[in-house]
Amino acid sequence: MRSSSSPPPGGPDPDFPYLDENQRFSFPNPLEAKHYSIVAWGGNLSPGMLLSAYEQGLFPWYSEGEPVIWHSPDPRFVLFPEKLHISTSMKKVLKRGEFSITFDRDFPGVIGACSETERPGQWGTWITQDMIAAYIRLHRLGWAHSAEAYVDGELSGGCYGVRMGNIFFGESMFSRRSNASKAAFLTLAQTLFAEGVHFIDSQAYTSHMESLGAEKISRKEFMTLLRGTLNRS
Repeated sequence: MRSSSSPPPGGPDPDFPYLDENQRFSFPNPLEAKHYSIVAWGGNLSPGMLLSAYEQGLFPWYSEGEPVIWHSPDPRFVLFPEKLHISTSMKKVLKRGEFSITFDRDFPGVIGACSETERPGQWGTWITQDMIAAYIRLHRLGWAHSAEAYVDGELSGGCYGVRMGNIFFGESMFSRRSNASKAAFLTLAQTLFAEGVHFIDSQAYTSHMESLGAEKISRKEFMTLLRGTLNRS
């Protein structure tokens, strides 16, 4: 693991130890990062590495050919239960049952579709083959989850992320039909909040998540919130 000033070669480091879901790695403190988002470079995408990152306020985001880059944006974009916004038109869509919504029915299909969706300027939408394999592994271990929206049996939209205790870390979403990703996400969000999730981490700003009620908070505030929530879980 290296500081943000000295990137290693591209991709996960083959020499870095594989950490299982019960092992942890100590990342640099995001509050001491000099960059507004990048905290560290290197390492791999093994389960223990990914879970360590989420617990410490980081997530991986990098492009093909780059090293694994660990981010903790300042400000952070977060959705709280009381701020969840469902527009009148979306309430009608959900009430009419235009989509059949499922959870964890096709995680590989969802993350694969997210990886094919180009959204310039947004975080978490360039998903490499290494990332796909890593999150499918996390899903099989019970940490990563998806929501799917179907129309006539066809996967039309969805989203995925990682749940740790009472926090859900949203990663990405896709839509092949109008409102499909919103229907999947809103149904998932309502379910998570009903189960006691304190907030959904949306990572960095997007107008789409802002329309659903997400808001900016400082990295310092996010870290305090993260630590307090995980300690109570």
